[in-house]
Amino acid sequence: MASLWGGRFEKDMDEIVKRYNASIFFDQRMYNEDIDGSVAHVTMLAKQGIVTEAERDQIIAGLEGIRADIAAGKITFTVEDEDIHMGVESRLIARIGEVGKKLHTARSRNDQCQVDGRLYLKKEIREILESLCCLEDVILRKAEQYADAITVGFTHLQHAQPITVGFVFMAYFQMFKRDIQRLQDTLARMDYNPLGSCALAGTTMPIDRRCTSELLGFAAPCENAMDGVSDRDYSLEFLSDASISMMHLSRWAEEFAWWNSSEFAYIAIDDSFCTGSSIMPQKKNPDMAELIRGKVGRVYGDLMQLLTVMKGTPLAYNKDFQEDKESLFDAIDTWKASIDIFARMLDKTEFRMDQIQKQLGKGFLNATDIAEHLAKQGIPFREAHSIVGRMVKTCEHKGCDFEDLTAEDLAAIDGRVTPDSLGDISISACVDARTSFGGTAPAEVRRQIAVGREWLSSLERQ
Repeated sequence: MASLWGGRFEKDMDEIVKRYNASIFFDQRMYNEDIDGSVAHVTMLAKQGIVTEAERDQIIAGLEGIRADIAAGKITFTVEDEDIHMGVESRLIARIGEVGKKLHTARSRNDQCQVDGRLYLKKEIREILESLCCLEDVILRKAEQYADAITVGFTHLQHAQPITVGFVFMAYFQMFKRDIQRLQDTLARMDYNPLGSCALAGTTMPIDRRCTSELLGFAAPCENAMDGVSDRDYSLEFLSDASISMMHLSRWAEEFAWWNSSEFAYIAIDDSFCTGSSIMPQKKNPDMAELIRGKVGRVYGDLMQLLTVMKGTPLAYNKDFQEDKESLFDAIDTWKASIDIFARMLDKTEFRMDQIQKQLGKGFLNATDIAEHLAKQGIPFREAHSIVGRMVKTCEHKGCDFEDLTAEDLAAIDGRVTPDSLGDISISACVDARTSFGGTAPAEVRRQIAVGREWLSSLERQ
């Protein structure tokens, strides 16, 4: 099949070159966007008198017929099609004849692939935003369920302070909230129409780029035609968003792997999200958490691949840019699947509070609270910190907890400290007292949940 661009060539492409050059095997997933762009383009051409209304109608009917046939699986693309743009246009000409050749007036594949990519990514971003909102809804429900449930807070993988499980959930809520906001920002920044930029310099034809922008749902046309065809910032920004969000998923997946271990036994993951061992019958492995933790590397790689492609490309269009799609598609597919699987796994995971309770007496979780209590009695905090440090050392020597220290023990540490002056240093009292804004007290966690619900509802109203 002769190429639509082959007029100045005496020879056809070598077969190995055809396959190396072709993108049809991966960019055909954008066929809807490609046809949408062509319909908008020919509609504008007719409005401007560049083609007749009859020609417009004939072209649109041909395009819609091709769309229906692709959706029905009646069209099989081959290496001869080269890419989705040529694949659709060549079939249009074959269907409706010479009038089909007018479709490509005042456009180039350079701007055509850009409009396809932006339309496709806008659609996928909206779906990912919906998935992230569903995840946030699960987090809020689970945070409410465990708002009063006390667990161990860690720093450096050591017992640090007592917190609530709901507090942990709301920490992750904030991470995914930022992921949503980043995607919203990306969507706003990329919402500009490159169609009509043509090869790089615009066109002499009397086109109306605002018309196609409105028809395709863009905020406005790209301001500069050269930038319009050579920009891939929107893909890089999306891949960065995906990488950060996958990192958030990976962090929580890592904790799931810990919590599921025999040493922790903090959680019970539903069987439907685990696998067994081919040799050890007793095993229940947290494979979905581990896979999510592993798949973040794919998305990081997708970002680095495109950054590397773009770093040495001069203005305007370069064939290198064809390498922008596979990494983008891979990140989209990986991120979407990871969000959905994690949300379902999270929803069906229960915390084993009986097991967690056994850990609350280890590691002197209430040490900081005692230091703060002493500071409230007028002892400078740095002195209070030292006093509690000596209390810990005494407990370690005696093999006891703070509550077991006698009046004599406390007097030997510091004369200002007595059993009465310590007050209620139980773990639950310590948690309840952490009412500072953003703290772990159940009442404060419930405030965070209420604010989170209001924010999530505001997104649904938009």
